[in-house]
Amino acid sequence: MGTARRYDRRTEVAGGYRLFTACILFLCIGGCRFNPDMQHPGAEYLQGVWVQERLPIQEELLQYTLHELKFTCDSIYAVMHTTAKVRNIADSCYNNGQWTEYAKGVYVVRGDSLLVDGQYTRANWRQKTSGCYRSGQYLPRFKIVQHTADSLILENRYDQRPILLRKTATITCMPKKRWE
Repeated sequence: MGTARRYDRRTEVAGGYRLFTACILFLCIGGCRFNPDMQHPGAEYLQGVWVQERLPIQEELLQYTLHELKFTCDSIYAVMHTTAKVRNIADSCYNNGQWTEYAKGVYVVRGDSLLVDGQYTRANWRQKTSGCYRSGQYLPRFKIVQHTADSLILENRYDQRPILLRKTATITCMPKKRWE
């Protein structure tokens, strides 16, 4: 009788492990989904080209960046013009204190937040893996402080300097396939 009892416990334990493994497998498979191959419409009020012309105190800053943002459907293209009065990067990259960086990605608006998931790119919007300035992921988190039909005020969650943007062109979202 003692042997039969041990066998029953082993069977129960083995059955419990199978059930646990099946549940984990189901959660993993059920939690996966393919990235959609079509763009989403994005935020209608953001669609267009937005330019930051100057910062209120840029003459006093040792380094600053002016942004140009293009929103088309759920995609964002960022051009960042940096001016530096102090050489804090390699001499070959310093370029007399003026340089431009590029990034592209997708964005989502949640409440008053603009969340971007992208990559730094070269000027031709191809992924940048090395070279001067930043490469890799472009992950800014902006607070949308205010927006009207022709102006947008963002605050970088990591910087807290306001980014005052003026709309220079309107774009109508026409979703297309992402991977073409």
